[in-house]
Amino acid sequence: MTRARKELISLEATPYYHCVSRCVRRAFLCGQDKWSRRSYEHRREWIVDRIKLLSRVFCIDVCAYAVMSNHWHIVMRVDVDRAKALTQEQVITRWRSIYSGNVLVNRYLNNVDLTQAEIDEVGETTGKWRERLTDISWFMRCVNETIAREANAEDQCTGRFWEGRFKSQALLDEAAILACMVYVDLNSVRAGIAETPENSNFTSIQDRIAFYGKRVKEVGADGDKRETPDYLACFSGSISKNKKQGIPFGWVEYLNLLDWTGRAICVNKRGYIAAHHTSIIERLGLDEELWLSGIKNLSLMTQSNLHVNKVFLGMSQNAA
Repeated sequence: MTRARKELISLEATPYYHCVSRCVRRAFLCGQDKWSRRSYEHRREWIVDRIKLLSRVFCIDVCAYAVMSNHWHIVMRVDVDRAKALTQEQVITRWRSIYSGNVLVNRYLNNVDLTQAEIDEVGETTGKWRERLTDISWFMRCVNETIAREANAEDQCTGRFWEGRFKSQALLDEAAILACMVYVDLNSVRAGIAETPENSNFTSIQDRIAFYGKRVKEVGADGDKRETPDYLACFSGSISKNKKQGIPFGWVEYLNLLDWTGRAICVNKRGYIAAHHTSIIERLGLDEELWLSGIKNLSLMTQSNLHVNKVFLGMSQNAA
């Protein structure tokens, strides 16, 4: 029996969630449809653009995403404290960037004199919007509704484009977070449509790698080496530091974990990172100082890798 979404999501238990949306029947999100021989590859960009927009509107950090042929994945972290810190005007501005708002709120923004009852109603409305800014269901709705309308318009048809509900999975500890991120970032590799993570189009790992390489070239060895685009969650450092904000792992550590896991051959998956590829650290040309900094906690990282890889290899077979 289908459970209510509120029973599956508890921000008190964890702010991290993995969500998957899949198209109905043979509806194609992107890629080449072998039946109609039409290419829907351009629709991948629709999803990515929407994710980037909503990551700047919602108080939800995007940890990882991957857009596949008939489904897409996203790993998210809900930041309730950030939503609480927003002013009423900031909440209104964010929500109105994706929805038109209402007449009363528009009057409030235009400094029209309002009665106390009207001011109270504006407060109630923005209070609902503030809650929605941390609501995973609203985030997914804002992606899927837009894509469904655009796809149906392009296909000149009506009706469902997505399955009735997106699937959500709570990630309750650091191992689960990392395992799920690696799973999502390796989705294209496991599906056999990309040889390496940096060649996996329309994935968060490709965005991170491209952004990092550009930043290093721009600022030089002594400059700011921020590795993350503003629409993706940052890595907060070594897993041993137990930081509350950001992904609880280091950037270089994560790359090694990704590369190490991707080389494992899974009997139920046709893709893996082939042995002839050098390590991802070598392929990306990361400098020695950063590399050494990233492996200071090698013994701890190795123990974590073993556990995370077991989790990764045991995850659902339906998503790749």
